[in-house]
Amino acid sequence: MKRFALGMAVAVLAATTGLAQDRPQIATVNYPLQYFAEQLAGDAADVLFPVPEDVDPSFWRPTISDISTIQGADLILLNGAGFATWIDRVSLPRSRVVNTSVAIEDQFIVTKSITHSHGDGGEHSHEGLAAYTWLDPTLASAQAEAVATAIAGKGLVPVEDVAERLIALQADLAALDARTAEALADVGDVAIIATHPRYQYLARRYDLNITSLEWEAGAMPSDAELAELADEAAQTGATVLIWEDTPPDAGFDAVTDLGLRNVVFSPLATANGDADFIASFDAYVTALSDALQAQPGN
Repeated sequence: MKRFALGMAVAVLAATTGLAQDRPQIATVNYPLQYFAEQLAGDAADVLFPVPEDVDPSFWRPTISDISTIQGADLILLNGAGFATWIDRVSLPRSRVVNTSVAIEDQFIVTKSITHSHGDGGEHSHEGLAAYTWLDPTLASAQAEAVATAIAGKGLVPVEDVAERLIALQADLAALDARTAEALADVGDVAIIATHPRYQYLARRYDLNITSLEWEAGAMPSDAELAELADEAAQTGATVLIWEDTPPDAGFDAVTDLGLRNVVFSPLATANGDADFIASFDAYVTALSDALQAQPGN
């Protein structure tokens, strides 16, 4: 009995120690918020982004288990601007929810409401707002500050630690903004077509001329879609196509045959392999700049 009691005591102590070592959890709805939270919380919290890699987080449908996990987080970071449509159908604890774009609502871009479908996700409507706010690093910086305020306000990380990390993160975003502005300078007159309306904030910040199609991300375009692209290119004079995701090689070839240059520029709602947010943004901007600078007269 003594041996049994001792064993039970050890087990209880181990369980208690394990619970004491559990870190706070921060749930996020897209990769940029995950990145900002990780940079600001450091090792003091676990940051959750439960959307599968091959699913668009804008239109992800969480399972009951996913919802339970998110509801149990110590902090839930939303993007705002109509991003992550599932949040309107789920009850989340208000005291732990933070909309990171409240301070920049006056800078939202209003878009046309379009109803269509993505793969097996069923029909949905764009909410009348451009949602990919972080493609303007100055807006991303404001969202990072909101994340820092929320983390510190919940007592998840000491205020002085969060403040120091925010300074470093905002410096990185300011440098990213400067590099992007330099790389995309003097190309505003070059017409660009994008396979999906994701790049409004990028276009506004850097004075880019981008029109958008409604193609499935990473899919082989149909003959009708290629005809639509050819018509759009003829009307705008565009010679660069931005792909939201990498298509089959035949997709690249078909676009090249139409006289357009292919550029993959993920809008970074999800992570780009092992590269972080800053490195990925830099790489995509470089690819876009190279394609634009290759145009006649540049």
